[in-house]
Amino acid sequence: MTALAVVLGLGVAGCGQDSGGSQERDPDEEGGTIGIAMPTRSSERWIADGENMVRLFEDAGYDTDLQYGENQIENQISQVENMIAQGVDLLVIAAIDGSSLGNVLQQAADAGIPVVSYDRLLLDSEHVDCYATFDNEQVGRLQGQYIVDALGLTESGNETFTIELFGGSPDDNNTRYFYDGAMSVLSPFIESGQLTIRSGQSDLNEITTQGWSGAEAQERMDDLLTADYRTQRLDAVLSPYDGISLGVLAAVKSVGYGTPEQPFPIVTGQDAEVASVQSIIAGEQTQTVYKDTRELAQQAVAMSDALLSGQECEANDTESYDNGVKTVPAYLLEPVSIDADNYQIMIEEGYYSEEDLD
Repeated sequence: MTALAVVLGLGVAGCGQDSGGSQERDPDEEGGTIGIAMPTRSSERWIADGENMVRLFEDAGYDTDLQYGENQIENQISQVENMIAQGVDLLVIAAIDGSSLGNVLQQAADAGIPVVSYDRLLLDSEHVDCYATFDNEQVGRLQGQYIVDALGLTESGNETFTIELFGGSPDDNNTRYFYDGAMSVLSPFIESGQLTIRSGQSDLNEITTQGWSGAEAQERMDDLLTADYRTQRLDAVLSPYDGISLGVLAAVKSVGYGTPEQPFPIVTGQDAEVASVQSIIAGEQTQTVYKDTRELAQQAVAMSDALLSGQECEANDTESYDNGVKTVPAYLLEPVSIDADNYQIMIEEGYYSEEDLD
């Protein structure tokens, strides 16, 4: 899906939810206001998500109200409450904390406003009509498989390697999916002893990174290097997000990694942010996961347009995303593993220009 007309022309799959009594829009008429709640401007991908949706919604004849919560839950709650009070016709929400919006989702339902959950699943509420996201477990599997392949674990026989694990923010529902996907690949090698976690920190609750903070990741990596890697090389780091990856790299650089004698460990990532793609080109970060947010925005627009036209939103997964109250019909897009060998894909697809990555 590469054009709005194609996305909005897709037939519905008959497996979404209706708009819960909201005012239906005549599909031949334009109009209505979409409230878009994004978590933060501190990550370039969320800026791109917001801008993409504004452009596509406005191209489809809608007005938009785009707000960023700046990773403050109370800000996002207040912003969404204000959107409801102003009478938006539909909400698209990428939550800071997926379980924090139950009361405002009830307010939206009471006002007949349908809700599209965007990238991060809204939890503990029945008032979520559909969910647009990438295949989050596949993201983790791509990261885990990259480590396995780069270390040659399936061919290395008795050779052993060290690894440390980083998780995403504990208040982001996607964190569990990324971790489960990666561990489905890495666990057999950890259990066999081919991969050793010298810190012993492998449970998700031990490795999370509040707010996806690169600074927090750098501090934790500093501590791990001091405690466990004074005389032992670190071979790989599972990082779920580019900001965390850059924090990890800053820490390993500070103790001498990045030379011919002491090359960087393998470091994964996610979101293909400019700084990380540049780092990959420079031979520092090793891998990231490219998620074309233009396609995700297109899917959110298609779902929203269907709901406001009294139709069901298209879904290709009606089983995986239980938010604690209901299983939310989801549309999953495919992520792509990117490294120094194939980053040109993003230039060929127009996601970045050559100049962006200089």
